[in-house]
Amino acid sequence: MIAATLYRGDVIENAHAAHVAVVDADGRLVHSLGDPYRVTLPRSAAKPAQALAVIETGALERFGFTDEDLALMCGSHSSEPRHIERARAMLAKAHASEDDLRCGGHPPISDAVYRDWIKRDFTPTAVCSNCSGKHAGMLAGARAMNAPLDGYHLPEHPLQTHVKRTLARALDLPDDAVQWAIDGCNLPTPAFALERLARLYMTIAAAPEGSPLARIHRAMTTHPELVAGEGRFCTLLMQAFGGALVGKTGADASYAIGVRPGQAAQRTLGIAVKVEDGNTSVLNAVVVHVLDLLGIGTQQQRDALAAYRNPATRNTMGVPTGRLDVNFTLHHHQQ
Repeated sequence: MIAATLYRGDVIENAHAAHVAVVDADGRLVHSLGDPYRVTLPRSAAKPAQALAVIETGALERFGFTDEDLALMCGSHSSEPRHIERARAMLAKAHASEDDLRCGGHPPISDAVYRDWIKRDFTPTAVCSNCSGKHAGMLAGARAMNAPLDGYHLPEHPLQTHVKRTLARALDLPDDAVQWAIDGCNLPTPAFALERLARLYMTIAAAPEGSPLARIHRAMTTHPELVAGEGRFCTLLMQAFGGALVGKTGADASYAIGVRPGQAAQRTLGIAVKVEDGNTSVLNAVVVHVLDLLGIGTQQQRDALAAYRNPATRNTMGVPTGRLDVNFTLHHHQQ
């Protein structure tokens, strides 16, 4: 289903297909676009479920991890100094080192950080990975299980076996209903129906106070700057909606949101989006359009994300060359 069209002048340059699944508090599909059951690799949008597995090992209590640490575990950070320093502190708490990490360094997501690194001729190491918080948490989880740190990232490691079972349970699926591949950060990454991603975030939003998932919700919504970073979509989204929305992006254009009832919506909702060609700019625009269509929050809250709705495109001289037009409706499923 075409969800967005990129124009150069008045000529269509690209058309972008997307899929959307919206579920209610009972896990029932209430709205959709395209194929809500598309088998999807949510990539980093699955991090809260992976963090849940780490919580269940007792690692947070054993090593004194805070909500800030948990937010970084769930995040795809911008490699800002606060992110790198916290990842290093998490490793120290878990009696691990950067040498134990099995994620690699890479250019940062943040353009500002990248410019700073270039000026300083800085070479990023593993702790600078946008996934270093997740990996530090995994090392802590392995140690809490009395499992070896070596090979913690491998599919057959006891920790990853535990992660797979925990994630399937969080999705209300049998273990063998989830497919697995290898993520960009070198950890196993799951694949399952898009509507199950919406269910996962609905479950996070609906989690009872005091539960592990409620702690994840609190950590992410209270510290959104650690989930992403300065000027990033996830951070701006959660800042705009306060604790009413928890949201997380995944590489190659997947996104998931959990909505709590109250000022933002009349009922608990889970929302999942996948853009077929992996375009992140299109993804953000589609997510904002879905929030508009569902009337989530106030107009003022949604307008905090207005720059993402239909962004203009400019060339290297700053001259406007076209626009992204996002224009679709959601199919309503009768209950």
